[in-house]
Amino acid sequence: MQIGFIGLGKMGTRMVLKLLEGGHEVVVWNRSSAPIQDLQLKIQNSKVKITTQNLKVSESIEALILQLQKPRVVWSMLPAGDATESTLQGIAKYVEKGDIVIDGGNAFYKDTQRRFDTFSARGIAFLGIGVSGGIKASETGYPLMVGGDKGSFEIIKPILESLIKPHGGYEYFGTGGAGHFVKMVHNGIEYGMMQAIGEGYGVLEKAPYELDLIKVAKLWQKNTIVTSFLNECAKDALVKDPSLSNLDGVIDATGEAEWTVNRAKEENVYAENIDQSLDFRRRSKTDKAVSSSFAARMVAALRHEFGGHKVKEK
Repeated sequence: MQIGFIGLGKMGTRMVLKLLEGGHEVVVWNRSSAPIQDLQLKIQNSKVKITTQNLKVSESIEALILQLQKPRVVWSMLPAGDATESTLQGIAKYVEKGDIVIDGGNAFYKDTQRRFDTFSARGIAFLGIGVSGGIKASETGYPLMVGGDKGSFEIIKPILESLIKPHGGYEYFGTGGAGHFVKMVHNGIEYGMMQAIGEGYGVLEKAPYELDLIKVAKLWQKNTIVTSFLNECAKDALVKDPSLSNLDGVIDATGEAEWTVNRAKEENVYAENIDQSLDFRRRSKTDKAVSSSFAARMVAALRHEFGGHKVKEK
């Protein structure tokens, strides 16, 4: 298929490479030129043969959309908030009835619902797709949580099929903001899981025995109850720095856990573990006792391992 792709951050660049590897024609635009140059360099160094003719670079959103054949498919991969809002407003100026607009960022589901309604009123299909797997999913395959227009979901399946290879997957969850709602809760759960892993390794680090945490992490990946992608990330972080001594445990939060907790409160549903993990992150920014703890340093390390998020070094 042919697709316009906006936003070449850590996730976006890797997704474009995967689409090019799948034989799709991708027209890209990014506010700054450095990520485009980085993408071109990655294509040159790719172990997989990529037809460079399938990549086209645009100078603006308008130019990108004009290069696409109708019905157009435009994918925005930007952080939730102002960046996504302004970009989608820019896209809205040039797309027409029958086109498909996709938001693959971690948007708030109510914003996605609003955008779905706005685009639908003009006859433009809108999809909100939650993308998980972090930076490693470019190799293992992306898990994609789809919501929005059912007909356009069927149309873009060749794109989704390329993104999920070899071990990812996708599901359609319903109209409007359904996909982003599922991704929101996914990320809320992620906060709680990361907190539990951080706290557990924190207890191990203070054990009355001289435990090798790398050995622990490797063994825990041998089909134990806590075997997981996140524990694999913990192992990778410990291999690089067994004491995590080079990290400061100041932990950022990107919004999804707070949205999950707020939604749970609206429905009188318990979400205590997620709420407490969010509070721990808040306190890590002001309380040195929290940020210096092994648990906080491990959570920060996990975010860096799976998502490439910046960590504060000592």
